[in-house]
Amino acid sequence: MPPIISAQGLAKRYGVAPLFKNISFTVSEGDRIGVIGPNGSGKSTLLEILCGKTKPDSGDVAVRKGTRLSYVKQISEFAPGMTIQAVIETALERASVAQSERAGRSAETLGRAGFVDLETPAATLSGGWRKRLAIAEALVQKPDILLLDEPTNHLDLAGIEWLEKLLQRAAFASVVVSHDRYFLENVTSEMVEIDGAYEDGALRVEGNYSTFLLAKEEHLHAQRNRQEALENRVHTEIEWLRRGPKARATKAKARIDKAHKMIGELAEMKARSSVSTSQIDFSDTNRQTKQLIELNGVTGAIGERVLFENLNFTLTSGMRVGLVGPNGSGKTTLLRLLRGDLEPRAGKLRKAEPLRMVYFDQNRELDPDLLLRRALAPDSDAVIYQGNVIHVASWGARFLFTGEDLNRRVGKLSGGERARVLIAQLMLQPADVLLLDEPTNDLDIPTLEILEESLLEFRGALVLVTHDRYMLDRVSTIVLGFDGMGGIERFADYSQWELWQERRQEESDSAKVPELRGRPRLSAEARPLTAAKKKLSYKEARELESMEKRIAEAEQEVHQRQAALQDSAIASDGARLHSASLELDEARKTVDRLYARWAELEHKTG
Repeated sequence: MPPIISAQGLAKRYGVAPLFKNISFTVSEGDRIGVIGPNGSGKSTLLEILCGKTKPDSGDVAVRKGTRLSYVKQISEFAPGMTIQAVIETALERASVAQSERAGRSAETLGRAGFVDLETPAATLSGGWRKRLAIAEALVQKPDILLLDEPTNHLDLAGIEWLEKLLQRAAFASVVVSHDRYFLENVTSEMVEIDGAYEDGALRVEGNYSTFLLAKEEHLHAQRNRQEALENRVHTEIEWLRRGPKARATKAKARIDKAHKMIGELAEMKARSSVSTSQIDFSDTNRQTKQLIELNGVTGAIGERVLFENLNFTLTSGMRVGLVGPNGSGKTTLLRLLRGDLEPRAGKLRKAEPLRMVYFDQNRELDPDLLLRRALAPDSDAVIYQGNVIHVASWGARFLFTGEDLNRRVGKLSGGERARVLIAQLMLQPADVLLLDEPTNDLDIPTLEILEESLLEFRGALVLVTHDRYMLDRVSTIVLGFDGMGGIERFADYSQWELWQERRQEESDSAKVPELRGRPRLSAEARPLTAAKKKLSYKEARELESMEKRIAEAEQEVHQRQAALQDSAIASDGARLHSASLELDEARKTVDRLYARWAELEHKTG
């Protein structure tokens, strides 16, 4: 079967420098493709070309007839006044979905995405829930291909895990631009890196992110060997040319032409392999005091809402603390308490004096009218970094900005470029404590790796809020986990917190299940739906009406999976036995989820 999308020889430029040239890209049934590359390499532009929103300067894009394609942009925005329900209904209308199918498809998609109050204005949602709604808007159209541009930006960890499961089980193909390495590891079956360092402009590898890294290393090793061999040949030819061969003979002329061609080829290979990376290095104050901040029984609140309470914790030099939990659970509030922007509702917070703190704001507030040169060097055309005077052009070059960039307005910079400006500003401020609130959004993977190295070498204390699980695991020496209900616990690492979350969910589900499993089953006809409708919405009432049938079907699935485990052919095959065990576990979880939902709906009826 031919690919769903086939793009050949694509090229695109903005201004003088090309984003990419001669890129070919195909998407076939069932593909789950991850796309990475340095900031400015054209990843977002490639998605826009594939979905028809942007025209390439050259090249062709062929889409199989009848293909349904959905695209989720990096920034999710909705018109003022549009409710969650209205966004989905508009998407259904745009996709020409039959009227009879719309209600069921809308309820299913929004339910799985976790939306409850469908009359909430979409524009008032947090960044993470706007992203969920944008993904639900794309899914409800039942696409053959889903294109996602940085979908994990603004999603909390629970949202990222929801999206991972969705893509892992999806019947449609997907193309995902992302810098989230764990996310790419978990959802991709192929990886593509767009980078001018490759001869064809991109490297495509079958497998997930870790498989890609191995293949990339092999590719670069082979490329280095080719370059070394070519350098030796060019050296030989240059020595021959220096001896002044006569070009009259046909053989001599052919050799001269070949020598010039090899010299040009070597220059092109060297240009491709020349890699520019940001130079990130935070400055500490060489403070001798070990204990920096002490929290005794601290409660954090916004207005009347208590986010966490009774926190006892001491921050010392060299400690790297990761903060995890749902959006709105209090992570940013804790940073603001540490910084002194808020006072604790209860308890005491003591700081060593004098204490120098540097804060990275996730909102990245920069004056959009400011020239980049003034954002990098506010007072003159030079900065003082670690006791050295550095010209603004050299300082900007550390963060991959050219001399021409210095006269650009900050408002014209990309998200990744603005993040690099903020990091440059932070590096000029020696600190005892770094407070970083979502520093990874929009940064490419090479810059993330350099940022991680700098944080590992920083000798002060670090408090980090990020949804990048790879960075959390690599950098944090301790994790504080917020449960979203006022609780906060201490963990050795992110993985330990994740296991704790899973156990709590299992305990919560099992507490609800027994009270239902002992109840007599009512037929759909005997169920008092009229009373239920007084407190349930129409969709909830219909869901309650069908719940018993769904549970019966789910329990039948469990019985079938149990029977499969007894099959001797499966029991003697390790791989099939493992797969069957996983399927049984998933079937049991489905039953538990349905019972829990039944309890929730019946509780609403009083």
